[in-house]
Amino acid sequence: MDYGLTLALVGAGLAALMAGIGSAVGIGIAGRSATGVLSEKPERYGQMFIMVVLPGTQGFYGFLAAFLVMLNLNFFGAGGVPEISVQLGWQVLAACLPIAFAGMFSAIHQGKVCAGGILMAAKRPEMAFKAGVVYAVMVEVYAVLGLLVTMFILLKGLSWPTVG
Repeated sequence: MDYGLTLALVGAGLAALMAGIGSAVGIGIAGRSATGVLSEKPERYGQMFIMVVLPGTQGFYGFLAAFLVMLNLNFFGAGGVPEISVQLGWQVLAACLPIAFAGMFSAIHQGKVCAGGILMAAKRPEMAFKAGVVYAVMVEVYAVLGLLVTMFILLKGLSWPTVG
């Protein structure tokens, strides 16, 4: 059994899974608030939509990290997946953790911020972008930083084996 490959794939899976869970929870939180507002004010759908989908971006970040791991492992190439050391497997797993955790927690908290922005926009629609979206984007910054750390390590910090 190739333990290095297993560890690398666990890292890729955690990046996609944890960020995806965070996005699902965050969208659920914001979506509940939006449906409550829209039941009385359906004309505010456009304002609500942006704040509901914002927590979904972290799931894409986790998917991107997992995809980068699979690309570097030649999952989609003709030569097959090279054997990798256990040490490299641990390095890949560790490299995936910043976006896994930052994605999960920031998406959940972004959902809460968006829910607050949605409730505020119900009473003060002129503030929907100024406060609701801007505050939510401030939370997103930390997911982006987690993705950047993961990408820098995966793309510049590791020596990937070549197929052949």
